[in-house]
Amino acid sequence: MTSGVADARLRIPAPVITVEQDSTVQAIAHLVLDRLGAPTSKLAYGRALRDFLSWYARQPAARFDKATVQRYRAELLEGGLAPSLINQRLCAIRALAQEAADNGLVDPQLAAGVGKVKGVKSAGTRAGNWLTQLQAQALLDAPNADTVKGIRDQALLGVLLGCGLRRSELAALDFVHVQQRDGRWAIVDIVGKGQRVRTVPMPAWTKVLIDRWATTAGVNQGRVFRALRRGNHLTDSYGMSPDAIADVVLAYAAPLELSVAAHDCRRTFAKLALKGGARLEQIQLSLGHQSIQTTQRYLGVELDLQDAPCDHLGLSMPAVVSVM
Repeated sequence: MTSGVADARLRIPAPVITVEQDSTVQAIAHLVLDRLGAPTSKLAYGRALRDFLSWYARQPAARFDKATVQRYRAELLEGGLAPSLINQRLCAIRALAQEAADNGLVDPQLAAGVGKVKGVKSAGTRAGNWLTQLQAQALLDAPNADTVKGIRDQALLGVLLGCGLRRSELAALDFVHVQQRDGRWAIVDIVGKGQRVRTVPMPAWTKVLIDRWATTAGVNQGRVFRALRRGNHLTDSYGMSPDAIADVVLAYAAPLELSVAAHDCRRTFAKLALKGGARLEQIQLSLGHQSIQTTQRYLGVELDLQDAPCDHLGLSMPAVVSVM
């Protein structure tokens, strides 16, 4: 490495450095993102790095060191950002420092100092947000089943509430995943967070909604949920993005005055199943949480397809005005 490059170390020259403007920093940021598997994590880390580097560029004579990152942390706290979001940003910045040190762009001691910046403790445990059984049923009934879009959206909500999938998992849901196991329908071998594979039991009414959508759309392979063009015309093969799925939930929740996001449907699935008497370890298996492997090793728990969490939700097939 030449001395000129060494001088450009991520003691980054103070006026203007952003991921887009500096090829060296951009390359290091890409190395950080390449560590990650989940697309949602890449988006979050990418946003965190862009925000930090934009802030950094505005600091006079700043160095990429512990003191600078601590000052950034303090400003995030003063700005009222949630502890979980601050900690996520700090994780991205620590990763940036480590990659920069590994590639000779920052002094290892400075990188080690950045790595010692402490995260923010949460005061108590956030309860999250979920719907009551009546609210969940109202959301499920909300789409207009006389339209192509309404039929699609009702099936989409049915999978979110009936199976507890993440929106990224729902976006990747393929018809080949919908199979019968032990005499019931299930979502088989869905790939979730951390590339973990699981099978999720499906209530009968969710399968009815999927079948009605498939018949209406004339599709039986590829992505289950497809984007619609203007006039509710189905696109050839494009699936829906996780953000588009989030927009669908918000569009139906707002008129019902429900403060609920797509992930809250997943939390609602878990809450209603637990309240209905489903076993906690079976709910964990359906959700695919990281602690499931430990639970399975200690307790020998296996997925019960005869008494599944989705059987305890108390929801039913939405009222259908007419079938197209």
